[in-house]
Amino acid sequence: MATLGRIVTLTANPSVDRTVALPGPLERGAVQRVDHATSQAGGKGVNISRAAVAAGLDTVAVLPALSDDAFVHELDGAGIACRTSRPAGEIRVNLALTEPDGTTTKLNSPGAVVGPEHLDDLAATLVEEAERSSWAVLAGSLPPGAPPGFYADLVRRLGGLTRVAVDTSGEPLAELVAGLPDSAPDLLKPNAEELASVTDTDVAELEADPAAAARAARLLVDRGVGTVLLTLGAEGAVLLDRSGAWHALPPPTTVVSTVGAGDSSLFGYLLAELRGLPPADRLALAVAYGSAAASLPGTTIPTPDHVTPEAVVVRALGVHQPS
Repeated sequence: MATLGRIVTLTANPSVDRTVALPGPLERGAVQRVDHATSQAGGKGVNISRAAVAAGLDTVAVLPALSDDAFVHELDGAGIACRTSRPAGEIRVNLALTEPDGTTTKLNSPGAVVGPEHLDDLAATLVEEAERSSWAVLAGSLPPGAPPGFYADLVRRLGGLTRVAVDTSGEPLAELVAGLPDSAPDLLKPNAEELASVTDTDVAELEADPAAAARAARLLVDRGVGTVLLTLGAEGAVLLDRSGAWHALPPPTTVVSTVGAGDSSLFGYLLAELRGLPPADRLALAVAYGSAAASLPGTTIPTPDHVTPEAVVVRALGVHQPS
């Protein structure tokens, strides 16, 4: 039986996230000074577990690593419980360059090449933890060597054990959508580019028109996805489920770094859902967490003290509901 409020996260391709803050715009081919740099054990699932710890929720981060790896020790030191599985190699390093106006350039390494034995161990570890959790979050890219249908297969395997949220892109997202409704998660969190890629819609239109974004999300809900949380950066987010659709605008925010903003939004939704809040309030907390993350340096994940859901403006969207 699931423990109330427990979130298990899967980071199949964890990373050491290094963020370099520049004092001015990035200039290609130039030598530039650095304001400051930070380094943190990361990955999308890890970021969500980090937010959960800050909010006082029970969480465990499942990831491939040696149990005595410095990455794991760092998470342990931050109060994040880890379940490790057999790694294929060293944890990759991702680099983010942030400019004063919040523009972020990411340089992501591919990670070690995995084999079936690594993926089988990772999946078995996740399933064991999912049986005792309220939500399982599958987040981020897959490592080289992993079949693009790995997440879709995991959603099927986790069915009946716990609720599942997925945040991924590219081929893993395409495979998940291709397998609907059998591979339908309870929650899917794309951005505009990712949603456009699997609904044959226009990115610019989704970003400019919340109603168009909701109609595109409806295509996935009609095929079995429980809820779509579409993050739109400075334009907030759209939430759509079978009961309705909503758009939320964030409060005025000075953007420092967008790294981790999407992960924080996903956590904000899960936190509100675990609190039993209605959909509009879940969206408000999701956007509040995302905007708070964008206002913080590097990969800093917001704590509840950073978050102001009361400053988020939410409105219902008149999108046709299925009969």
